[in-house]
Amino acid sequence: MFTATLVNDPFGDPGLYVEFKYRSRALLFDLGDLHHLPPRKLIKISHIFVSHTHMDHFIGFDYLLRICLGRNQHICLFGPPGFQKQLENKLGAYTWNLVENYTNDFDLLVTEIHKDHQISKRYACRNAFRPELIDTDEAFTGTIVDNPLFIVKAAFLDHKISCLAFRFEEKKRINIKKNGLQEMGLPTGAWLMDLKDKIANNADDGTPIQIKWKDNQQSDCEKIIPLGELKDKIVKITQGGKISYITDVIYHEENARRIIELAWESDMLFIESTFLHKDIDIAQKKYHLTAFQAGELARKAKVKRLILFHFSPKYKGSEFLLFEEAQKAYTGNNVLFGSV
Repeated sequence: MFTATLVNDPFGDPGLYVEFKYRSRALLFDLGDLHHLPPRKLIKISHIFVSHTHMDHFIGFDYLLRICLGRNQHICLFGPPGFQKQLENKLGAYTWNLVENYTNDFDLLVTEIHKDHQISKRYACRNAFRPELIDTDEAFTGTIVDNPLFIVKAAFLDHKISCLAFRFEEKKRINIKKNGLQEMGLPTGAWLMDLKDKIANNADDGTPIQIKWKDNQQSDCEKIIPLGELKDKIVKITQGGKISYITDVIYHEENARRIIELAWESDMLFIESTFLHKDIDIAQKKYHLTAFQAGELARKAKVKRLILFHFSPKYKGSEFLLFEEAQKAYTGNNVLFGSV
């Protein structure tokens, strides 16, 4: 289970923070201004997905770097063509002559995504962030992360440069039935996280699960129960949630097709709605969507919930117009502009 929240208000720099419940782990989509995220949230981040490196999507890298230095932390970053060179330019702006003495190492595994392949490099703090080539031959298939908890997919969109859109999917949602625990006389506790991890990793049903706790008299209690029995009696597995994140893109037929395909039946679609449709000429020139286009795309992709962001500052004080326009298009009630 997870929560997903925009880092800033819709007029601020783009960024989406996805935090896993009951785990010290989070994902970040885009690296705009991060000062609204406290350090305790930033140090949970394990993966960062950068759509492109315009300043409002990448300026937060330096702040994140400052928070993570000196910590034993590993972060995977993903970005479009040219991403590694731009990250190296940021790292190269600082002097790293004393970092070999740090007690903890902090490193970045950076993957640059091209339309037919991916390039991965490692940048370790103790090595003064000098790039170490990891892989140059990995094919790009659309899926860029696949681990026991979640999958992240990427698609290329046109912003007059290559801009990435992303889709996050939980593999499965593992819920604990409280009445099942009570019937088996079992406590809550850290062992439940171990149980969930083993289920997520498809462990054999015969795997023993050790459960330790103290009773009301503070006496030590212990049970060892096979995984399969626990799955039958206290676990309910449901379909995981799906989030799509789309920003900085011009509307044309190919972009629309790729957006609808990526966002198809998402539980939440975070999508830019930078301009009102009456300002479509400006939107086209600046390679952004209108609120009407965002709502239409959400409706066609059959998403369950639409969340707008990346508003032009020209609408300060009248942002309700963006929400209204997108909502009408999303529900199919907008007849003012017809079909996009």
